Formats: sequence, structure tokens, C-alpha cells
Amino acid sequence: MCSPEPINCFPVLVNILSNTFLRLLNSTARFRVWSELFYTGENPELKNYIFFGLFTYLLVLAAGLPPLFAMSSVEDYKVKS
Repeated sequence: MCSPEPINCFPVLVNILSNTFLRLLNSTARFRVWSELFYTGENPELKNYIFFGLFTYLLVLAAGLPPLFAMSSVEDYKVKS
């Protein structure tokens, strides 16, 4: 069932178990597993979308961290540690 590559083994195992449980519950639905991990086509628009999405996330994260450290210092000052 599994190829020698360990990265394919777990999804195949989960697929087999999921389909077995679906059959036990008399369901007609089935899961499928594809062996291609990622879409390999070159799409610059998608790369820009991912880059700016991650960049925006990091900016929001960076804006929220300094107040966290400041509050920690204020709490330390209040308890005179």
C-alpha cells in the first residue's frame, strides 16, 4: 500500500481507515488521496498573493508584540520585582 517514501505512508493509511469507517457506517461517500503534493505550475500572481498575505500577517504580528513586552515590564514594576 505504501511506497518506500515515508511521506506518502501516513496519508494512505488515513485514507484506508477513513474509507473503512465510512463503509462501516453504510455511507456512500469516499475519500481520495493524490500523490502529487503541491501544484507545480508557475503562477506569479499566486506568488504575489501569498507573499503579500504573509507580509501583512507578519506586520500585524510585529505591531502586537511590543505592547506585550511593555505590559510585562509594567507588571514587574507594580509588584516591585
